Amino acid sequence: MRSNAVWNLPITALIVDDEPLARARITSLLKTDPEVNLVGECGDGTSAIRTIRQLAPSLVFLDVEMPEVDGFGVLRALDALPTIVFVTAHPTYAIPAFEACALDYLLKPFKRSRFFNVLARAKNHIRRDIECDSRNAAIRQLIDAQPPRELLIVKSEGRLLFLRKSEVRWIQADKDYIRLYLLKGTLLVRETMNGIQNRLDRAVFVRIHRSTIVNIHEIQEVQPMLGGDYRVVLRDHTQLNMSRRYRFALDHLLRQCSVNLAKSI
Repeated sequence: MRSNAVWNLPITALIVDDEPLARARITSLLKTDPEVNLVGECGDGTSAIRTIRQLAPSLVFLDVEMPEVDGFGVLRALDALPTIVFVTAHPTYAIPAFEACALDYLLKPFKRSRFFNVLARAKNHIRRDIECDSRNAAIRQLIDAQPPRELLIVKSEGRLLFLRKSEVRWIQADKDYIRLYLLKGTLLVRETMNGIQNRLDRAVFVRIHRSTIVNIHEIQEVQPMLGGDYRVVLRDHTQLNMSRRYRFALDHLLRQCSVNLAKSI
């Protein structure tokens, strides 16, 4: 059942594009939707980073090609990402956009119908995330204000499951869900990556990619790749990619063991 309070919340949006005409067109389209509150516009990546950190919009229409800092550079500079819709005149950016975990992209010049389809999808995505986080918070409060540290309670397919955190090998984002890879089997859970990460011990579970969290006890090997990224090999030979953006988290854990990731490999 939907929460009316959540689904009636306005969506805060920010437009980032170095072309004034492009910003003006998106602005005019957004103003026709009473559910969207446009909180600002930015003409370059540097001001976009500052504005997103300051205003925390729920939705950002982000141009890819901008001087100095491009759209991908904006994402790399942020710790917490809003819902992203990339806007570009180049279809070759479609795949990198999805690899950067954008919800969707608009290819210039786009039709009104395409814009409003993307906007509707973004609004539903944002509200489902808010509703999911609210429900999970309420469930956790009902069970116990201070659950045992080893206990991880998740909701999957209408059931409440009580797991030991040590059972979790790694976690991957799966569209609007997350998938827990356990010692035995997998679970599809309606929760955000940030939500599950906040309930895990950061000395044990490290985020190696926007869409991947791994239990360090399951790591067998870390291999360097081109471009500064790494391949993380688990004990069952599963191979995961670690992006440069998240390398600092593993670096921090390794330094506690007097190991420097860059120098060791």
